[in-house]
Amino acid sequence: MASIQKRVRNGRVTYRVRYRDPAGRQRSRVFARKVDAQRFLNETETAKLRGTWTDPALGRVLLGDWLVEWWATTTNLRPSTAARDQDYVRLYVSPRFGSMPLASIGQRDVRAWVADLSGQGLAPATVQKAYQLLGKVMGAAVDAGMIPQTPCRRVPLPKVEREEMRFLTPAEVACLADVIRPAYRALVLVGAYGGLRIGELAGLRRGRVDLLHGTVEVAEIVTEVRGELCFGPPKTRASRRRVGLPQAVMAELARHLGAPGVADEFVFTAPQGGPLRVAGFRYRAWRPATEAAGLQGLRIHDLRHTAVALWIAAGANPKEVSARAGHSSVSFTLDRYGHLYPEADAALRSRLDAFYVAGATTPVGRVVELRR
Repeated sequence: MASIQKRVRNGRVTYRVRYRDPAGRQRSRVFARKVDAQRFLNETETAKLRGTWTDPALGRVLLGDWLVEWWATTTNLRPSTAARDQDYVRLYVSPRFGSMPLASIGQRDVRAWVADLSGQGLAPATVQKAYQLLGKVMGAAVDAGMIPQTPCRRVPLPKVEREEMRFLTPAEVACLADVIRPAYRALVLVGAYGGLRIGELAGLRRGRVDLLHGTVEVAEIVTEVRGELCFGPPKTRASRRRVGLPQAVMAELARHLGAPGVADEFVFTAPQGGPLRVAGFRYRAWRPATEAAGLQGLRIHDLRHTAVALWIAAGANPKEVSARAGHSSVSFTLDRYGHLYPEADAALRSRLDAFYVAGATTPVGRVVELRR
């Protein structure tokens, strides 16, 4: 039974709250005022009834110590994601909250931290990712019964303005393919017409190129994390896919491959052989080629945007684009590239007008063939 006991020692009056935690252990806490003791007792009993009671001792654990424990139990992170999260913890989370007890971090603290990060001139996307990481850490503390609720709630975040995508025309793609190092001519064409990401291009092996049917299978990616190459499957299930390429591009790819080789060999390699390192490729081959083609500032990822634009221009519907690009959903495709569909909508309205005219001018009872 919970109770409040008044105590007088050396002329000083205090009030000790005694209660049992959900596990039945006896606990107590001392207050200088009875009103504070009563409030604590009421809140404790309410939390026990609601199942939200947490051990005060756990709330005194420093965030830095909890981060060490939490990180050790975090699994299934891609190497690049793990490296990014570690950097965010080191640069943004630990300096502000590492020495603070978990229970002492309030929503106002997090709100002020987000404002400070923005005030330092950090990109909105960086601020959002740092906040999301802190949210994961504090949410895990809630799940572990260390704090009753996360302070990462209803915090206003800076708006991320989506960068304007850049699309190449077929003539610009051809020009870039002509001026880049011959060893990477086919890479440009496969990227611009197949929509493969650079990590997917780097991870493409001979055995996954089907010259007979004109397809490439995306089943592995190569990334570089702090100087080390990491090999693994694509990020999502949808990213693992088979992509059909135009005959002309497949012919270029066949010339690039030359004589039959070992299935496990990479299609695109570093200058001295071995897996392609994106940083080195960007510095040695990509940037000089884009400058020579008059495409300064073009990113490698813009080849992927170009591919999507070309598919849409060729008449692909959103579901086809989503499948070819390896998007997780059609809604993502429409959100990202929906503005490229106005011409398709105009063509649809023209066909509907034709249907209307045919219906208005055809006698009732006569069958009219609707041409596609």
